[in-house]
Amino acid sequence: MTDDNVVRDSFFALHHGLPRQGPGSDATTRRLLSFVGELPSRPRILDPGCGPGRSALLLAAETGGEVTAVDLHETFLDELRAAAAERGLTDRVHCVNADMGELPYQDGSFDLIWAESSAYSIGFDTALARWRRLLAPGGALVLTECEWTTEDPSPQARAFWDAEYALRTNDENLRACTAAGYSVLGVHRQPESDWDEYYGPLAERTDEADPGRPGMAEALAGTRAELAMRREHGAEYGYTGYALRPADRWPTRPETDADRAAVHAVNAAAFPTEAEAGLVDALRRDTGAWLEGLSYVAEAPDGTVVAHALITRCTVDGEPAAALAPCAVLPGHQRTGAGSAVVRAVLDAARARGERLVLVLGHPEYYPRFGFAPASGYGIRPGFEVPDEAMMALVLTDDEGSPQVPAGTIVYPAAFGV
Repeated sequence: MTDDNVVRDSFFALHHGLPRQGPGSDATTRRLLSFVGELPSRPRILDPGCGPGRSALLLAAETGGEVTAVDLHETFLDELRAAAAERGLTDRVHCVNADMGELPYQDGSFDLIWAESSAYSIGFDTALARWRRLLAPGGALVLTECEWTTEDPSPQARAFWDAEYALRTNDENLRACTAAGYSVLGVHRQPESDWDEYYGPLAERTDEADPGRPGMAEALAGTRAELAMRREHGAEYGYTGYALRPADRWPTRPETDADRAAVHAVNAAAFPTEAEAGLVDALRRDTGAWLEGLSYVAEAPDGTVVAHALITRCTVDGEPAAALAPCAVLPGHQRTGAGSAVVRAVLDAARARGERLVLVLGHPEYYPRFGFAPASGYGIRPGFEVPDEAMMALVLTDDEGSPQVPAGTIVYPAAFGV
Protein backbone atom coordinates (compact mmCIF):
# COMPACT_ATOMS: atom_id res chain seq x y z
CA MET A 1 0.00 0.00 0.00
CA THR A 2 1.35 3.42 -0.94
CA ASP A 3 1.92 5.78 1.98
CA ASP A 4 -0.80 8.48 2.18
CA ASN A 5 1.85 11.19 2.51
CA VAL A 6 3.51 10.04 -0.70
CA VAL A 7 0.18 10.16 -2.54
CA ARG A 8 -0.51 13.61 -1.10
CA ASP A 9 2.89 14.87 -2.25
CA SER A 10 2.24 13.50 -5.74
CA PHE A 11 -1.18 15.15 -5.76
CA PHE A 12 0.37 18.52 -4.96
CA ALA A 13 3.13 17.96 -7.51
CA LEU A 14 0.39 17.39 -10.08
CA HIS A 15 -1.09 20.79 -9.18
CA HIS A 16 2.07 22.88 -8.88
CA GLY A 17 2.28 25.67 -11.43
CA LEU A 18 -1.40 25.54 -12.40
CA PRO A 19 -3.07 28.96 -12.62
CA ARG A 20 -5.94 27.85 -10.34
CA GLN A 21 -6.69 25.22 -7.73
CA GLY A 22 -10.44 25.30 -8.25
CA PRO A 23 -13.07 26.52 -10.72
CA GLY A 24 -12.93 30.27 -11.18
CA SER A 25 -12.05 33.23 -13.38
CA ASP A 26 -11.07 36.85 -13.08
CA ALA A 27 -14.56 37.71 -14.34
CA THR A 28 -16.15 35.78 -11.48
CA THR A 29 -13.85 37.42 -8.94
CA ARG A 30 -14.83 40.85 -10.24
CA ARG A 31 -18.52 39.94 -10.30
CA LEU A 32 -18.45 38.81 -6.67
CA LEU A 33 -16.46 41.89 -5.70
CA SER A 34 -19.18 44.08 -7.24
CA PHE A 35 -21.69 42.70 -4.72
CA VAL A 36 -19.58 43.90 -1.78
CA GLY A 37 -20.01 47.58 -2.53
CA GLU A 38 -17.75 50.34 -1.31
CA LEU A 39 -14.64 49.33 0.64
CA PRO A 40 -12.23 51.45 2.70
CA SER A 41 -9.54 53.21 0.67
CA ARG A 42 -6.96 50.58 1.69
CA PRO A 43 -9.01 47.56 2.74
CA ARG A 44 -7.58 44.76 4.85
CA ILE A 45 -8.29 41.54 2.97
CA LEU A 46 -7.87 37.94 4.10
CA ASP A 47 -7.60 35.14 1.51
CA PRO A 48 -7.71 31.84 3.45
CA GLY A 49 -6.67 28.82 1.39
CA CYS A 50 -5.24 31.12 -1.26
CA GLY A 51 -3.39 28.45 -3.27
CA PRO A 52 -1.20 30.13 -5.90
CA GLY A 53 -3.13 33.34 -5.26
CA ARG A 54 -4.89 34.31 -8.47
CA SER A 55 -7.67 36.03 -6.51
CA ALA A 56 -5.25 37.60 -4.02
CA LEU A 57 -3.33 39.26 -6.84
CA LEU A 58 -6.46 40.64 -8.49
CA LEU A 59 -7.87 41.94 -5.20
CA ALA A 60 -4.61 43.65 -4.26
CA ALA A 61 -4.35 45.30 -7.67
CA GLU A 62 -7.96 46.41 -8.04
CA THR A 63 -8.92 47.40 -4.48
CA GLY A 64 -5.65 49.02 -3.45
CA GLY A 65 -5.82 46.88 -0.34
CA GLU A 66 -3.41 44.75 1.63
CA VAL A 67 -4.03 41.04 1.22
CA THR A 68 -3.06 38.47 3.82
CA ALA A 69 -2.85 35.23 1.81
CA VAL A 70 -2.98 32.09 3.95
CA ASP A 71 -2.19 28.52 2.91
CA LEU A 72 -0.64 25.44 4.49
CA HIS A 73 1.23 24.47 1.33
CA GLU A 74 4.46 26.49 1.15
CA THR A 75 5.03 25.79 -2.54
CA PHE A 76 1.80 27.59 -3.42
CA LEU A 77 2.90 30.53 -1.29
CA ASP A 78 6.27 30.59 -3.09
CA GLU A 79 4.40 30.76 -6.41
CA LEU A 80 2.31 33.65 -5.08
CA ARG A 81 5.35 35.54 -3.78
CA ALA A 82 7.00 35.28 -7.19
CA ALA A 83 3.84 36.43 -9.00
CA ALA A 84 3.38 39.34 -6.60
CA ALA A 85 6.97 40.46 -7.13
CA GLU A 86 6.54 40.25 -10.90
CA ARG A 87 3.46 42.50 -10.70
CA GLY A 88 4.93 44.98 -8.25
CA LEU A 89 2.61 43.89 -5.45
CA THR A 90 5.10 42.58 -2.91
CA ASP A 91 4.21 45.32 -0.42
CA ARG A 92 0.49 44.50 -0.63
CA VAL A 93 0.41 40.69 -0.68
CA HIS A 94 1.61 39.07 2.54
CA CYS A 95 1.92 35.28 2.50
CA VAL A 96 1.33 33.33 5.71
CA ASN A 97 1.71 29.58 6.26
CA ALA A 98 -1.22 28.79 8.57
CA ASP A 99 -4.35 26.67 8.98
CA MET A 100 -7.47 28.41 7.66
CA GLY A 101 -9.51 26.67 10.35
CA GLU A 102 -7.43 28.15 13.18
CA LEU A 103 -6.50 31.61 11.98
CA PRO A 104 -4.23 33.57 14.34
CA TYR A 105 -5.92 36.95 14.01
CA GLN A 106 -7.86 39.16 16.39
CA ASP A 107 -11.54 39.90 16.06
CA GLY A 108 -12.35 42.63 13.55
CA SER A 109 -9.00 42.37 11.74
CA PHE A 110 -10.31 42.40 8.15
CA ASP A 111 -12.65 44.43 5.97
CA LEU A 112 -13.05 41.59 3.47
CA ILE A 113 -12.55 37.83 3.70
CA TRP A 114 -12.25 36.12 0.34
CA ALA A 115 -12.36 32.33 -0.10
CA GLU A 116 -12.74 31.05 -3.64
CA SER A 117 -12.78 27.23 -3.86
CA SER A 118 -11.27 26.81 -0.40
CA ALA A 119 -13.98 26.80 2.28
CA TYR A 120 -14.68 23.12 1.57
CA SER A 121 -11.40 22.30 3.35
CA ILE A 122 -13.05 23.06 6.70
CA GLY A 123 -16.71 22.95 5.60
CA PHE A 124 -19.09 25.71 4.57
CA ASP A 125 -20.82 25.97 7.95
CA THR A 126 -17.51 25.97 9.83
CA ALA A 127 -16.18 28.76 7.61
CA LEU A 128 -19.32 30.84 8.19
CA ALA A 129 -19.02 30.41 11.94
CA ARG A 130 -15.27 30.80 12.48
CA TRP A 131 -14.53 33.63 10.09
CA ARG A 132 -17.35 35.97 11.12
CA ARG A 133 -15.50 37.22 14.21
CA LEU A 134 -12.61 38.34 12.00
CA LEU A 135 -14.73 40.88 10.11
CA ALA A 136 -14.55 44.55 11.04
CA PRO A 137 -17.86 46.46 11.32
CA GLY A 138 -19.33 46.70 7.83
CA GLY A 139 -17.00 43.95 6.59
CA ALA A 140 -17.98 41.28 4.06
CA LEU A 141 -17.31 37.60 3.50
CA VAL A 142 -17.14 36.17 -0.02
CA LEU A 143 -16.85 32.44 -0.53
CA THR A 144 -17.68 29.88 -3.20
CA GLU A 145 -19.17 26.46 -2.62
CA CYS A 146 -19.82 23.39 -4.74
CA GLU A 147 -23.50 22.41 -4.58
CA TRP A 148 -26.15 20.35 -6.29
CA THR A 149 -27.84 22.06 -9.22
CA THR A 150 -30.58 19.44 -9.39
CA GLU A 151 -33.03 18.21 -6.78
CA ASP A 152 -32.47 14.61 -7.87
CA PRO A 153 -28.77 13.84 -8.47
CA SER A 154 -27.92 10.56 -10.18
CA PRO A 155 -26.72 7.68 -8.00
CA GLN A 156 -23.27 7.96 -9.62
CA ALA A 157 -22.89 11.66 -8.82
CA ARG A 158 -24.23 11.26 -5.32
CA ALA A 159 -21.95 8.32 -4.57
CA PHE A 160 -18.92 10.26 -5.82
CA TRP A 161 -19.65 13.40 -3.81
CA ASP A 162 -20.87 11.64 -0.68
CA ALA A 163 -17.44 10.03 -0.48
CA GLU A 164 -15.67 13.36 -1.01
CA TYR A 165 -17.78 16.17 0.44
CA ALA A 166 -21.47 16.41 1.34
CA LEU A 167 -23.06 18.74 -1.20
CA ARG A 168 -26.22 20.75 -0.53
CA THR A 169 -28.54 22.70 -2.80
CA ASN A 170 -28.42 26.44 -3.32
CA ASP A 171 -31.54 26.83 -1.20
CA GLU A 172 -29.95 24.87 1.65
CA ASN A 173 -26.77 26.92 1.51
CA LEU A 174 -28.68 30.20 1.46
CA ARG A 175 -30.56 29.10 4.55
CA ALA A 176 -27.27 28.17 6.18
CA CYS A 177 -25.96 31.68 5.49
CA THR A 178 -28.93 33.42 7.06
CA ALA A 179 -29.04 30.95 9.97
CA ALA A 180 -25.38 31.78 10.65
CA GLY A 181 -26.33 35.45 10.99
CA TYR A 182 -25.42 36.82 7.57
CA SER A 183 -27.28 39.00 5.11
CA VAL A 184 -26.84 37.89 1.48
CA LEU A 185 -25.46 40.69 -0.69
CA GLY A 186 -25.34 38.68 -3.89
CA VAL A 187 -25.25 35.18 -5.36
CA HIS A 188 -23.44 34.15 -8.55
CA ARG A 189 -23.69 30.72 -10.17
CA GLN A 190 -20.29 30.20 -11.77
CA PRO A 191 -20.36 29.45 -15.50
CA GLU A 192 -19.00 26.29 -17.10
CA SER A 193 -16.06 28.29 -18.42
CA ASP A 194 -14.85 28.65 -14.80
CA TRP A 195 -14.47 24.86 -14.67
CA ASP A 196 -12.61 24.91 -17.97
CA GLU A 197 -10.03 27.34 -16.54
CA TYR A 198 -9.26 24.79 -13.83
CA TYR A 199 -9.80 21.44 -15.47
CA GLY A 200 -8.26 22.33 -18.83
CA PRO A 201 -4.71 22.86 -17.48
CA LEU A 202 -5.18 20.02 -14.96
CA ALA A 203 -6.14 17.54 -17.71
CA GLU A 204 -3.04 18.52 -19.69
CA ARG A 205 -0.91 17.99 -16.60
CA THR A 206 -2.30 14.49 -16.05
CA ASP A 207 -1.33 13.56 -19.61
CA GLU A 208 2.25 14.74 -18.98
CA ALA A 209 2.75 13.26 -15.50
CA ASP A 210 5.06 10.30 -14.84
CA PRO A 211 2.91 7.47 -13.44
CA GLY A 212 6.08 5.75 -12.23
CA ARG A 213 6.73 8.38 -9.59
CA PRO A 214 5.89 7.07 -6.10
CA GLY A 215 2.27 7.84 -5.32
CA MET A 216 1.58 9.36 -8.72
CA ALA A 217 -0.48 6.46 -10.06
CA GLU A 218 -2.94 6.89 -7.19
CA ALA A 219 -2.99 10.69 -7.59
CA LEU A 220 -3.65 10.33 -11.32
CA ALA A 221 -6.43 7.81 -10.78
CA GLY A 222 -8.23 10.13 -8.36
CA THR A 223 -7.81 13.15 -10.64
CA ARG A 224 -9.02 11.30 -13.73
CA ALA A 225 -12.06 10.05 -11.82
CA GLU A 226 -12.84 13.65 -10.88
CA LEU A 227 -12.45 14.82 -14.49
CA ALA A 228 -14.67 11.98 -15.73
CA MET A 229 -17.34 12.79 -13.16
CA ARG A 230 -17.47 16.39 -14.34
CA ARG A 231 -17.57 15.34 -17.97
CA GLU A 232 -20.42 12.86 -17.45
CA HIS A 233 -22.42 14.47 -14.63
CA GLY A 234 -21.39 18.14 -14.65
CA ALA A 235 -24.96 19.30 -15.17
CA GLU A 236 -25.82 18.00 -11.70
CA TYR A 237 -23.45 20.13 -9.63
CA GLY A 238 -21.56 23.41 -9.83
CA TYR A 239 -19.90 26.17 -7.89
CA THR A 240 -21.82 29.18 -6.58
CA GLY A 241 -20.35 32.34 -5.09
CA TYR A 242 -21.90 34.03 -2.05
CA ALA A 243 -21.24 37.60 -0.95
CA LEU A 244 -22.29 38.01 2.69
CA ARG A 245 -22.31 40.58 5.47
CA PRO A 246 -23.10 39.99 9.16
CA ALA A 247 -26.77 40.80 9.63
CA ASP A 248 -28.09 43.82 11.45
CA ARG A 249 -28.73 43.73 15.18
CA TRP A 250 -32.49 43.61 14.62
CA PRO A 251 -33.89 40.03 14.69
CA THR A 252 -36.05 39.32 11.65
CA ARG A 253 -38.40 36.47 10.75
CA PRO A 254 -41.39 35.64 8.54
CA GLU A 255 -44.71 36.90 9.88
CA THR A 256 -47.07 34.47 11.59
CA ASP A 257 -50.85 34.58 11.89
CA ALA A 258 -50.37 36.09 15.34
CA ASP A 259 -48.50 39.06 13.83
CA ARG A 260 -51.28 40.32 11.56
CA ALA A 261 -52.61 42.95 13.94
CA ALA A 262 -49.09 44.17 14.72
CA VAL A 263 -48.21 44.35 11.02
CA HIS A 264 -51.37 46.39 10.40
CA ALA A 265 -50.44 48.72 13.27
CA VAL A 266 -46.89 49.24 12.02
CA ASN A 267 -48.07 50.20 8.53
CA ALA A 268 -50.87 52.41 9.91
CA ALA A 269 -48.41 54.28 12.14
CA ALA A 270 -45.66 54.64 9.55
CA PHE A 271 -47.77 56.39 6.87
CA PRO A 272 -50.09 59.43 6.95
CA THR A 273 -53.19 57.25 6.32
CA GLU A 274 -54.13 53.62 6.80
CA ALA A 275 -54.02 52.98 3.04
CA GLU A 276 -50.81 50.94 3.20
CA ALA A 277 -52.11 48.92 6.16
CA GLY A 278 -55.22 48.16 4.16
CA LEU A 279 -53.09 47.28 1.14
CA VAL A 280 -51.25 44.60 3.11
CA ASP A 281 -54.54 43.12 4.31
CA ALA A 282 -55.92 43.10 0.74
CA LEU A 283 -52.78 41.49 -0.68
CA ARG A 284 -52.93 38.81 2.00
CA ARG A 285 -56.41 37.87 0.69
CA ASP A 286 -55.23 37.76 -2.95
CA THR A 287 -54.04 34.20 -3.53
CA GLY A 288 -52.58 35.16 -6.90
CA ALA A 289 -50.44 37.90 -5.36
CA TRP A 290 -49.50 36.60 -1.92
CA LEU A 291 -46.16 34.75 -1.72
CA GLU A 292 -46.02 32.63 1.39
CA GLY A 293 -42.96 33.36 3.50
CA LEU A 294 -42.24 36.77 1.96
CA SER A 295 -43.90 38.96 4.59
CA TYR A 296 -41.17 39.72 7.13
CA VAL A 297 -41.05 41.52 10.45
CA ALA A 298 -38.27 42.92 12.63
CA GLU A 299 -38.52 42.73 16.40
CA ALA A 300 -37.37 44.90 19.28
CA PRO A 301 -35.57 43.13 22.17
CA ASP A 302 -38.90 42.71 23.96
CA GLY A 303 -40.43 40.93 20.95
CA THR A 304 -42.49 43.89 19.75
CA VAL A 305 -42.89 44.05 15.97
CA VAL A 306 -41.32 47.35 14.93
CA ALA A 307 -40.84 46.98 11.16
CA HIS A 308 -42.41 45.14 8.24
CA ALA A 309 -41.51 44.47 4.60
CA LEU A 310 -43.62 42.64 2.03
CA ILE A 311 -42.91 41.07 -1.36
CA THR A 312 -45.82 39.98 -3.56
CA ARG A 313 -46.26 38.74 -7.11
CA CYS A 314 -46.39 41.15 -10.04
CA THR A 315 -45.62 40.64 -13.71
CA VAL A 316 -43.45 42.27 -16.35
CA ASP A 317 -44.72 41.78 -19.89
CA GLY A 318 -46.71 38.83 -18.56
CA GLU A 319 -43.69 37.15 -16.92
CA PRO A 320 -43.58 36.59 -13.13
CA ALA A 321 -41.69 39.16 -11.08
CA ALA A 322 -41.91 40.37 -7.49
CA ALA A 323 -42.86 43.71 -5.97
CA LEU A 324 -41.37 45.04 -2.73
CA ALA A 325 -44.08 47.13 -1.05
CA PRO A 326 -44.96 48.35 1.41
CA CYS A 327 -42.02 48.70 3.81
CA ALA A 328 -42.80 50.30 7.16
CA VAL A 329 -41.15 51.10 10.52
CA LEU A 330 -42.81 52.38 13.69
CA PRO A 331 -42.00 56.10 14.01
CA GLY A 332 -40.12 55.61 17.27
CA HIS A 333 -37.77 53.08 15.64
CA GLN A 334 -37.07 54.83 12.35
CA ARG A 335 -33.42 55.53 11.49
CA THR A 336 -32.28 52.73 13.79
CA GLY A 337 -31.54 50.11 11.13
CA ALA A 338 -34.75 48.15 11.73
CA GLY A 339 -36.07 49.00 8.26
CA SER A 340 -32.84 48.01 6.51
CA ALA A 341 -32.74 44.76 8.48
CA VAL A 342 -36.24 43.69 7.48
CA VAL A 343 -35.75 44.67 3.82
CA ARG A 344 -32.53 42.65 3.61
CA ALA A 345 -34.23 39.71 5.29
CA VAL A 346 -37.18 39.60 2.91
CA LEU A 347 -34.85 39.96 -0.10
CA ASP A 348 -32.77 37.05 1.22
CA ALA A 349 -35.96 35.01 1.56
CA ALA A 350 -37.03 35.88 -2.00
CA ARG A 351 -33.62 34.83 -3.29
CA ALA A 352 -33.80 31.56 -1.36
CA ARG A 353 -37.18 30.65 -2.91
CA GLY A 354 -35.86 31.29 -6.42
CA GLU A 355 -37.27 34.74 -7.21
CA ARG A 356 -35.11 36.43 -9.81
CA LEU A 357 -36.45 39.98 -10.23
CA VAL A 358 -37.72 42.35 -7.54
CA LEU A 359 -39.17 45.79 -8.30
CA VAL A 360 -39.71 48.71 -5.97
CA LEU A 361 -41.17 52.19 -6.33
CA GLY A 362 -39.42 54.20 -3.68
CA HIS A 363 -36.82 56.70 -2.59
CA PRO A 364 -33.88 56.68 -5.04
CA GLU A 365 -31.42 57.50 -2.25
CA TYR A 366 -32.54 54.62 -0.02
CA TYR A 367 -33.07 51.47 -2.06
CA PRO A 368 -29.77 51.45 -4.02
CA ARG A 369 -28.06 50.39 -0.75
CA PHE A 370 -29.72 47.00 -1.31
CA GLY A 371 -28.55 46.79 -4.92
CA PHE A 372 -31.56 48.33 -6.67
CA ALA A 373 -30.96 50.34 -9.85
CA PRO A 374 -33.32 52.19 -12.22
CA ALA A 375 -35.67 49.66 -13.81
CA SER A 376 -35.48 51.49 -17.11
CA GLY A 377 -31.94 50.15 -17.46
CA TYR A 378 -33.51 46.71 -17.91
CA GLY A 379 -36.20 47.99 -20.25
CA ILE A 380 -38.81 47.81 -17.46
CA ARG A 381 -41.35 50.57 -16.88
CA PRO A 382 -44.56 51.00 -14.86
CA GLY A 383 -47.91 51.59 -16.57
CA PHE A 384 -48.19 55.01 -14.96
CA GLU A 385 -46.06 58.14 -14.71
CA VAL A 386 -43.33 58.18 -12.06
CA PRO A 387 -39.83 59.69 -11.99
CA ASP A 388 -37.45 57.32 -13.73
CA GLU A 389 -35.06 57.14 -10.78
CA ALA A 390 -37.87 56.13 -8.39
CA MET A 391 -38.84 52.93 -10.23
CA MET A 392 -36.07 50.46 -9.42
CA ALA A 393 -35.20 46.83 -10.07
CA LEU A 394 -32.97 44.26 -8.38
CA VAL A 395 -31.82 41.06 -10.09
CA LEU A 396 -31.31 38.57 -7.27
CA THR A 397 -29.26 35.96 -9.14
CA ASP A 398 -27.23 35.89 -12.31
CA ASP A 399 -26.91 32.18 -13.06
CA GLU A 400 -25.35 31.44 -16.43
CA GLY A 401 -28.31 29.34 -17.53
CA SER A 402 -31.03 31.66 -16.29
CA PRO A 403 -33.08 33.61 -18.82
CA GLN A 404 -32.67 37.35 -19.08
CA VAL A 405 -35.05 39.35 -16.92
CA PRO A 406 -38.16 40.31 -18.88
CA ALA A 407 -38.51 43.78 -20.33
CA GLY A 408 -41.80 45.59 -20.68
CA THR A 409 -44.59 47.00 -18.55
CA ILE A 410 -45.09 46.19 -14.88
CA VAL A 411 -48.56 45.01 -13.88
CA TYR A 412 -49.25 45.13 -10.15
CA PRO A 413 -51.89 43.15 -8.25
CA ALA A 414 -55.34 44.74 -8.28
CA ALA A 415 -55.01 45.78 -4.64
CA PHE A 416 -52.48 48.43 -5.62
CA GLY A 417 -55.14 50.22 -7.65
CA VAL A 418 -52.77 51.16 -10.51
